[in-house]
Parts: sequence; C-alpha cells; structure tokens
Amino acid sequence: MSDVSVYASMRDDWNRRAKEDANYYAAFGRRGQDESEFLASGDYIVHKMEDELKRLPATGNPRTRRALEIGCGPGRLMKPLSRDFGEIHGVDVADEMVAVARERLAGIPHAHVHLGSGASLPQFADESFDFAYSYAVFQHIPDREIVFEYLRELRRVLKTGAIFRGQFNDMPRSYQERHNTWTGCRFSAADIRAFTQENGFDLLELSGMDTQYLWTTWRKRGPESNEASVVGPARIRRITNAVSNEPAVTPRGRFSAMSLWVEGLPEDSELNGISAWLGDREATAFYVGPTLYDGLRPQLSVAMPPDMRTGLHTIRVLWHDSELLRATVRVIPPGPPLPRVISVSDAVNILSAGQVSSGLVKVLTEEMADPAMFFATVAGNGVRKLEWVITDPVPPQCEFNFTLPQGTGPGEHELQIRYGRRLFVFPITVI
Repeated sequence: MSDVSVYASMRDDWNRRAKEDANYYAAFGRRGQDESEFLASGDYIVHKMEDELKRLPATGNPRTRRALEIGCGPGRLMKPLSRDFGEIHGVDVADEMVAVARERLAGIPHAHVHLGSGASLPQFADESFDFAYSYAVFQHIPDREIVFEYLRELRRVLKTGAIFRGQFNDMPRSYQERHNTWTGCRFSAADIRAFTQENGFDLLELSGMDTQYLWTTWRKRGPESNEASVVGPARIRRITNAVSNEPAVTPRGRFSAMSLWVEGLPEDSELNGISAWLGDREATAFYVGPTLYDGLRPQLSVAMPPDMRTGLHTIRVLWHDSELLRATVRVIPPGPPLPRVISVSDAVNILSAGQVSSGLVKVLTEEMADPAMFFATVAGNGVRKLEWVITDPVPPQCEFNFTLPQGTGPGEHELQIRYGRRLFVFPITVI
C-alpha cells in the first residue's frame, strides 16, 4: 500500500469514527459520554503530562511556553492542558475530529487545532515548541515509517531542551492481527532507544515495556551536547522500592524495581548513557527524574535482572562506562501471589461498571499468572468465546473478554469467577 493510500485510509477511517461518536473513539470508555465524563476520563493522562513540565527550564511566566499535541482528536487533553501554556496547538488527520476539537476549544483563544497530513508538520517553524506530547495515536497508525516521520519532524519543531512525552504500543502482535488504522503498528523499547540515540534526543523514561502503554520521555539535545559530561562526585542518599518506598526490593513481581535517590547525578544523564549492574548481572534503568532545587534527583529507577537471588547485593551505576556510584541493596523474597479481580465491566462501554449492554463482558485481573485456570459462569451457565491477553507481565495483569451465556435475559445476575480454589462473585446487570 502506498503512503498516499495509507494517509487516505487514516483520514477516511477516523472521519467515519468521529461522525459515529468522536468521544468514544478518543477515550474508548462509553458511547454517548457527556462533556464532564469525557474530560474526566483524561484526568490521569493530563496529570502525568503536567508532571513532565518540571523538566523544563524554570520560567517566571509559563505563558511564554508553547505546546504541541500530535493526534489531538476531539481535544480531550488540549482543553485542560491549555492552562499550562501561552499557546497550545493540536494536529489531527481527520477533518471531523478537527471540527469537534475546534468547537470544544472555542472559548480558549490560545488553543489552535490544525488539519494535518498524517505525518509532517509543515505549518510549524523550526524550534517552535517547548513541549510536545502524544497519547493513543501512534498505536493506531498502520505504518511505522509514518510514525518515524512524525518523530523526525518533532525533532525539528522542538526547541533545544524541549520535552516530548509519548505513548507507544509494545504488546506482542498476534499472528491474526493485521496492520490497519485501529490495531496499528508496534514499537519496542529497543526501537525507542535506537531512535533517540540516532536523532539527538536524551532518553529520560522508558516504562511499561511489553504492554500497550509503553511510556517514554525525551529531551531534545543541542548540537553542543554531543560529548557526555565528566563524571563528578555523586552519592546515593537512599534506596527505596519503586512502588512501596520500602527500603528493599524483590527479585520478581510487583516490587521488583528500585529507586535510587541520587545527589550529584550529571545534568545531561539519560538512559542511553546509564547502565546499572547488580553483581555481574545487568539491570534495566528505566527512569531518570528531574533535578530538584537541592541537586537531588527524585528517582533513578532500575528494574531487577531476571533470576536474581535474595540477600545483600552491590549495585553499581555507570555513566558512559565510568562508575558513577555504588551502594548495597537488600533483595527480599516476594510475598505469595494474591489473585484478584480489579474490575468487571461491559467490554464496549467500559465505564459502565457492573452493567452489561453489549452482551460482552470485560474482566481485568492481577496476579492470575496462569490465565488457563480462569473459569466464569453467569447465573450458573458457562460463558462463551472466552479470550484473554496479558496486558502487563508485571505483576501480571490480564484482560479477559467473553460473551454472556446464550439465553441470559435482562436483569440482575450473579457472575462467578473461579481461579484455582479461589472464588470471586459479582452482581451484574444485563441491559
């Protein structure tokens, strides 16, 4: 398929989705969402974006900053994030999405929405933006080269020192899936590392590997920043678990990552130049935090290498092969797994907790390590077309989707979920 036909498919498909229900296809929470529910569904993403603003150079007036959203859709994120910038721009490939976004943002004079070509950003000058972001967009683009073109364009329009925050899909692709404008293409952590190294970005975060939500943060490096800074004195003030803040880490599972709270980490330090070792095993550094006023980095986060033994271990952190610091970390045995159900919802209208209107049910679980042990009934009858996918290998998390048993009528029913000897019971209402 040619680039022209791919762009045409992207525009046609997203115009059709926008006409059907723009809010649903942007947030995938519930059909027919009202304004407050639709905007609230993006609160978590907005807060995570705003956390990244701490990385920008201090300014007395944030209104001097300009932001860009790639794939703004109907403006769900642009509207709240407009409070943080003097100008905020969004681009989208679909005319219908642009029209909805312009209507939603009509009362915000410094918010501007543009119809894009699908990859390039010719309407913006070089070194135009302090911050750029993208969420739930690249995972729908069917051609990796189109995404790479967007990312190269980002390099052009960002100022030196500007920040990009983006989400990619790193879930393994099943053999049944085809490249289209919904399932889109995949990017691995290795892809992100290679692109940032080759295109002048500092890599500051790479988390959610092997999941649909691979989050990454980049900083545009200046032409004078090709040489790494000389390693100076650095010390670890403390080591905590990256999840619980306890002073210990487990070799696997939910608590198998640590945060090193470091004083004196080089200002230009980033993940492509940092390596971490526990004994003779390489660990995975996945987050470098912004520097605080007292010189303390809030976090240098490191995931444990596989098959690590418990006990006391020396962790060494290297910056471009020169040892930066070393300390001792306590690795303790993980607790027993606690299989649990996180949520039960309609598989289409996900925000309709406990109400099933489509005939399809979605169940999210944690620490059910063997999905084949999952069994469900509704009103005593076995469910149909049970499918599952591991959405996150740690702790792990699974998503189960199934069809209600034939003959299940409207009203209240009892959903029973068995996992081994464990039984979970939930009331559901079929509409």
